[in-house]
Amino acid sequence: MAFNLPPLPLPVPNRRDLIALPLVIALFFIIAHAGREMAVPFHLGENLSISLSPLALPEYGLYTVLRMLAALVVSFVFTLGYAWLAAHNRYAERILIPALDVLQSVPILGYLSITVTGFMALFPGSLVGVQLAVIFAVFTSQAWNMTFSLYQSLKTVPRDLHEAATLYRLNAWQRFWKVELPFAMPGLLWNTMMSMSGGWFFVVASEAITVSDQTVTVPGIGSYIAAAIAHKDLAAIGWAIAAMIVIILAYDTLLFRPIVAWADKFKFEMTASSETPRSVVLDFLRRTRLLKLLAVVPARLWELSVRLMPKVPPRRVPGNARQRRRLADGVFYAALGVLAVWAVVRLLQVLPRDFGWPMVGHVIGLGLITGFKVFVLVALSALVWVPIGVWIGLRPRWAEKVQPLAQFLAAFPANLLFPLFVVVIVHWHLNVDVFTAPLMILGSMWYILFSVVGAAAAIPTDMREAAQNLGLRGWLLWKRLYLPGIFPGFVTGAITASGGAWNASIVAEVVSWGDKTLVATGLGAYISQTTAKGQTAQIALGVGVMSLLVILTNRLVWHRLYDLAQRRVRLD
Repeated sequence: MAFNLPPLPLPVPNRRDLIALPLVIALFFIIAHAGREMAVPFHLGENLSISLSPLALPEYGLYTVLRMLAALVVSFVFTLGYAWLAAHNRYAERILIPALDVLQSVPILGYLSITVTGFMALFPGSLVGVQLAVIFAVFTSQAWNMTFSLYQSLKTVPRDLHEAATLYRLNAWQRFWKVELPFAMPGLLWNTMMSMSGGWFFVVASEAITVSDQTVTVPGIGSYIAAAIAHKDLAAIGWAIAAMIVIILAYDTLLFRPIVAWADKFKFEMTASSETPRSVVLDFLRRTRLLKLLAVVPARLWELSVRLMPKVPPRRVPGNARQRRRLADGVFYAALGVLAVWAVVRLLQVLPRDFGWPMVGHVIGLGLITGFKVFVLVALSALVWVPIGVWIGLRPRWAEKVQPLAQFLAAFPANLLFPLFVVVIVHWHLNVDVFTAPLMILGSMWYILFSVVGAAAAIPTDMREAAQNLGLRGWLLWKRLYLPGIFPGFVTGAITASGGAWNASIVAEVVSWGDKTLVATGLGAYISQTTAKGQTAQIALGVGVMSLLVILTNRLVWHRLYDLAQRRVRLD
């Protein structure tokens, strides 16, 4: 059997290898050193001091980036499995997608309070357990956006690609790696960048963990910022922001920009674009010989493993397939119905006994207030960022310039702006409920921008040229090409922005600076206040109501839009 794999070139190093190889080896040594420092002995009760000296920022930045990259790898693996199963198994979809709605609505501090003790028990006497807890917390801020993006792409793969996969008799494994994932790559990549940047919003909370009424602080940019806020050290905050700018520019140049340029080949179009993303780092690596060979070997082995998978025989649909499907549907939905009835009965028993209906109604009312804020904020963000995202996504050269700036704005910890809002609101006697609301969306509105940029960049060049030849202009061009092209990506960004705003409401509806504390009316303030008082039952009630409202919103609004996008793809 011939696989038509070209022979590997002989490893004859060139001058670029003499530059690249020492840098790669040095990078491995730096990561190994950081790994040893992050696994130092530790016992609960010890105080890990955080230095506010600017000289400590390079080391702290390295620790934070390694945690975020580790969480990103775990998020990517989770996304591949979870999104594929949800997109290809309709029974799993009925469970996994609502579960994903719940997972993104649970506050990150809730994950930390549940998991940190378990991680520390796995590695007693070592800081590794705390490091894993921080990585898991960052994972919970990254994974849901990426999973929604891949799920949306898998559900909207064009029909002709499915027909081509069927014609070549590709099995599920080959279909995913050869057809579905390449089609989803542009949108997934931009949402991955957003997840990396969005993780910075939660770094401050995740690098200072409370365990058994004791605060464990791990060295990093987040803990540095937390210490600077605690000491009201504006100079240290300025140094932290400068360090974040340098770090974001570094991993954008060395990691994301090369990946964006590499992934442009997966763009689904019939004609080549006149403007393509470029990366100096990728061009340099492509001109190396030995380093390129080291990367080619695993790629060839992976390609061989995919090609060796057996072909799918022609499908033979049995005559009673529809009857069996109806029977399976009946059993599945009957089981879900029984489970739902049991859950409702248990709630009707527990809620009046532990809280009373007036308290439950009050919390639901607070949830509706916060939900109204979230809906308005997401709508206003869409009006602003959809046109900007389309403009950037259609211009690769501008996307290269805007990419690091957008990543920095998305990564900027919005809680650094909380003191400014407190001072302004107190000084001008402004309405707390209205003027603290924007704090809920500052960290999550970028999901809309990144998703729309990725969707606009994936619009085929031939379709844009056809629209230009037909003379489409203004609103007609948006109606016929741009809005349908970005619609699935926008829905993904709106879902994750909505979930992020719900999550951020916990810190945005109670803001303080010094002895001034402002409390807005809403479910986020309720959860924040009950958490401060240690009222576990009330916390569970607030998180439960938040999860219920997020699920209802996603079911009644966003997933209906998903279905609309899928129907449009089938019609095309």
